[in-house]
Amino acid sequence: MPTGKVRFYDEAKGFGFITGDDGQDVFLHATALPADTTTMKPGTRLEYGVADGRRGLQALAVRVLDAPVSLSKRNRKPADDMAVIIEDLVKLLDGIGGDLRHGRYPSGAHGKKVAAVLRKVADELDA
Repeated sequence: MPTGKVRFYDEAKGFGFITGDDGQDVFLHATALPADTTTMKPGTRLEYGVADGRRGLQALAVRVLDAPVSLSKRNRKPADDMAVIIEDLVKLLDGIGGDLRHGRYPSGAHGKKVAAVLRKVADELDA
């Protein structure tokens, strides 16, 4: 069976393309994915059957060989550092909570900064 890597996959549209080890592009439809898989990340190594479809080669019966390690996991902060960041974040949010209890929202600039910090911490935890 041929092997290759996912070049791109659009979960919303349900299709993408594999670049085979031989350099050929192969269409990948959601129906060819393993039963427990709904999406594919670029760089995921696959083994697949091939059929000649209306618009060229199409992957059938895809099997995941290995998924790439995401850059975000590779660049993740150590747990000890994240513990300190979370403790500081709790203090920051406690201050905002106190202001909100007194009917005061943070200023627009301060609110944007806090929201950016929350997104960054969420991204770090979600990696």
